[in-house]
Amino acid sequence: MEFLNPVLPGCYPDPTVCRVGRDYYLATSSFEYFPGVPLFHSRNLVDWEPIGYALTRDEQLSVRDASASEGIFAPTLRHRDGTFYLVTTNVGGDGHFVVTADDPRGEWSDPTWIDAPGFDPDLFWDGDDAYLTYAHDSVVEQTTVDVETGETDERRTLWTGTEGDFTEAPHLYAVDGSYYLVLAEGGTHTGHMVVVARADAPTGPFRENPENPVLSHRAEIHHPIQATGHADFVRAHDGTWWAICLGVRQHGDHPGYHHLGRETFLAPVRWEDGWPVVNGDDPLGRLVRRSDTALEATGGRSWTATRDAFADDGLGVEWNYRRNPHRDRYAVQDGTLVLRGGPETLDEKRPTFVGRRQQQFDCQAETRLDFDPSGDEEAGFTVGIDEEHHFDLAVTERTGDRIALTRLRIGDATETIATTTLGAGPVTLAVEADRHEYRFAAVADGRRRSMGSARSKYLSTEVAGGFTGVFIGLYATGNGSPAETPARFRSFRYRPAGE
Repeated sequence: MEFLNPVLPGCYPDPTVCRVGRDYYLATSSFEYFPGVPLFHSRNLVDWEPIGYALTRDEQLSVRDASASEGIFAPTLRHRDGTFYLVTTNVGGDGHFVVTADDPRGEWSDPTWIDAPGFDPDLFWDGDDAYLTYAHDSVVEQTTVDVETGETDERRTLWTGTEGDFTEAPHLYAVDGSYYLVLAEGGTHTGHMVVVARADAPTGPFRENPENPVLSHRAEIHHPIQATGHADFVRAHDGTWWAICLGVRQHGDHPGYHHLGRETFLAPVRWEDGWPVVNGDDPLGRLVRRSDTALEATGGRSWTATRDAFADDGLGVEWNYRRNPHRDRYAVQDGTLVLRGGPETLDEKRPTFVGRRQQQFDCQAETRLDFDPSGDEEAGFTVGIDEEHHFDLAVTERTGDRIALTRLRIGDATETIATTTLGAGPVTLAVEADRHEYRFAAVADGRRRSMGSARSKYLSTEVAGGFTGVFIGLYATGNGSPAETPARFRSFRYRPAGE
């Protein structure tokens, strides 16, 4: 089998995977975005289909007050006796919880809350005993847990780390009579790595793999893929073993930057002398070949493109809100997405916004907008990573004229870099991106106007901080007051232009 990494491009970090027969299911973190925990299905670990979210109801997930990069941290997805279990942490909220489903494509249960500290929880069953293993204060702790009630037993320290630095992301497995603890260390940036320990019981004591780390690019400072770590292992139905992990595609002059977020990568695993060897001990590249597997994949990624005419059955699975939405501000009707702007702007926590991940460096996006604003009302396109780092292409009103403007928010600085007066009628707003910049345009009155450009570096994690990546979205605001004029988006298209 031959395939390209990442297998899930865009902001899909902290992946977790489980197999049920010949079917594979994968989940990732979602942080402050809603719905929470995107879910995917595959038959070969390479070609993934988005199938929905685990947390779709306000009763399941409250991230209303979450700061940027708080909310839903690394989940673990497992299957046992016909039930899917997903355990995760609402950081900045109420902590660990479990939700369950008979079918991951359907509705998931309300949360069962677990009384334990920390984040990055893992669920593992040994007979009838269920173990919750999690990161806390840079060590890994463990307790038994009743998954029906959330009740836990005495906590114990399971692992203090090989280097004592950001020990997190534990996953526990039983393989050939031994128990393996797979962890991340070194922080979720260029020092990230995967380490492994082994024991005769799920409670330890665990002995370190003498060949640790089993995966890391921390010594490969010029490699275009960085931050490899946070792995989950799975045995495929053909008997081969695989690791999914996160990584980033870094670019630019040293030390480089990344703005698409932490993405999901796939690597082959083999076992030698009772220890896993990831990718043959070689750095993980874009192109991966494996000859000893019966799995076959196309590498098709049609799901990463969007052509949305806003059918009346609602928004597609690619769309996300920033935190729990004010639902009365959003409607899909008569082939139109209608946004009614609230007082919040994109600089605040719960704007009227709906967006999708940027998944390729080279891409194009455009929308057709009907909007005749008055006063401080505005609506349009935004490209951003958080409240303090976003580029906006907006339609608004100034001194009686309808105009389009391009505005950049970078940290404490905000600047309007382009304006143009518009006539009556619909406006097409467009953005074209490559690795290094975004270029904006507005099309109205039969004319295309260039609306300036901005460097992608200023939407990167290295500038903005945090754990997410760029989203391209649509928004509306009254800039301090509820907007009276609805913004009507007639269409939206996101198209990869090549990688």
